[in-house]
Amino acid sequence: MADARTLMIDDDRVSFSAVELRQMRDELQSFLLEYQFGLREVETKLGILRDEFQHTHDYNPIEHVSSRVKSPDSIVDKVSRKGIDPDLDSIRTHITDIAGVRVTCSFVHDAYRLFDLLTGQDDIRVRVVKDYIAEPKENGYKSLHAIVEVPVFLSTGRVDVPVEVQFRTIAMDFWASLEHKIYYKYDSHVPQELLAELKDAATTASDLDLRMERLHRELRAPEGSEPARIPRGRSAHGA
Repeated sequence: MADARTLMIDDDRVSFSAVELRQMRDELQSFLLEYQFGLREVETKLGILRDEFQHTHDYNPIEHVSSRVKSPDSIVDKVSRKGIDPDLDSIRTHITDIAGVRVTCSFVHDAYRLFDLLTGQDDIRVRVVKDYIAEPKENGYKSLHAIVEVPVFLSTGRVDVPVEVQFRTIAMDFWASLEHKIYYKYDSHVPQELLAELKDAATTASDLDLRMERLHRELRAPEGSEPARIPRGRSAHGA
């Protein structure tokens, strides 16, 4: 075959022409573009909420927003781990965190409030919510996760793109970042005593969140009024 490339797939040699490889590349790029556009939509909505809060309430509930689209290699790894058929339709159906946005807030109350404001918009559909703030993971991890669908309007028509949005406080984000680095260093085989210290650090971070939010509410409360109570989280659920 003229100008062909040979790839190894499941120990079998498969040949593709240059035209076929270019077509595969173009399809993958178009596929990932949908997720990039979905990220832009969510980031725009969060930016509007941030600016409106700053203008109306003289307060910014968002400390930082970061986003990413999974790399092709990362998608391939997840397809392999989960046993998903390696075609774009199956990937679109079964992998919902290809696009991800992380919203770092000052306080726990802000995380829930931003979640409500974002998911309450009429063009957002909530697929799944996992509240690891109210019900932390065994290792102490805390964050509010939501898979939402946001409409993206292309020249070919509307596409509803799933985006994972995580809401967490600065303390939660710092802990999660450190935990990730430790697991990477030890190749996921972390010594038990270090795991125990991480769990203890998660408790300390949670206590700090509660103390700082209490101080913040006391500072902003009208003089002589009772400080408002910190809202309880919601249980994990699907939608």
